[in-house]
Amino acid sequence: MTKSNPGNFFEDFQVGGQLIHATPLTLSSGDISLYRALTGSRHALYSSEPFATGAGFDRLPIDPLLAFHVVFGKTVPDISLNAVANLGYADGRFLAPVYPGDTLLAVSDVIGKKENSNGKTGVVYVRTRGENQHGETVLSYVRWVMVNKRDQSAPAPEPAVPELPDAVDPKDLPIPSYATWHDALAGSRDLYGAYEIGEKIDHVDGMTVEEAEHQIATRLYQNTAKVHFDAHAQKESRFGKRLIYGGVVISIARALSFNGLANAAQMIAINAGTHAGPLFAGDTVYAWSEVLDKAELSDTVGALRLRLVAAKDQSCENFPLRGEDGKYAPGVLLDFDYWAAIPR
Repeated sequence: MTKSNPGNFFEDFQVGGQLIHATPLTLSSGDISLYRALTGSRHALYSSEPFATGAGFDRLPIDPLLAFHVVFGKTVPDISLNAVANLGYADGRFLAPVYPGDTLLAVSDVIGKKENSNGKTGVVYVRTRGENQHGETVLSYVRWVMVNKRDQSAPAPEPAVPELPDAVDPKDLPIPSYATWHDALAGSRDLYGAYEIGEKIDHVDGMTVEEAEHQIATRLYQNTAKVHFDAHAQKESRFGKRLIYGGVVISIARALSFNGLANAAQMIAINAGTHAGPLFAGDTVYAWSEVLDKAELSDTVGALRLRLVAAKDQSCENFPLRGEDGKYAPGVLLDFDYWAAIPR
């Protein structure tokens, strides 16, 4: 018996089981700076403490996506170390602000599993929650992962696939206060009323991802997935090289969305997400967004339901998404559906 962790295989997951993930992580202002350096994020709410406190936060908060990646990274050794692919996200909720000095830990409940027809892999569904040092849940989300079987001859379990909402209901969204909001400092005059359902926005800018950057980003999140680190082992993989963590794509695309959505700074829920294609070092990420829905949260704050699409090595002026066959168009990396708060 080895003392090292080989990771869980499909047979190891039991519906109703709970996984308490190792290494709580205390976040600092240094994490904020490094995250900004790796993603190019420019949202004032996560860049300026006076801006953030004026908007109603106690002090400069951690970007919700940074908190998400840290919690996600905790889960990798137990959930996706032997994964073939991370297939999707749903019902993600950012429930409380995270600040420098807060410590995050992760707990996951197995809520479903289903063996694939090839008998070699299966899909595991988990709900993960991130808790702070006070035991408060600061974020929660569901993801499903295709995981290898240890023994391909092992009998298939009874399928158990959870019912998941298409989107987080607006009535369940948190309502920021935004006591004051300075449009010029935020970077745009376009508030809630300026956006129309069905509108598409080309974010114009691109960002090339270098080898060292994606390695540092994944280490920042303590994400131990082999496909991101071990170049020697990945020579034998289907791509023949290291794959960039999909969360890097989410964060870069979100940072690029500043150009066109500068006031929609606070992500408050994740409705769905698909990693449509791989990204590698040297590729350039571009992004566009579509307004899927709108909701009035209070007299001063609204929410935009946004589809964020990332593509590589091509501009997004023509809004690439799907081909005539209905499949994702070549070069599309990400199809991500979320709610963002925005002043009215």
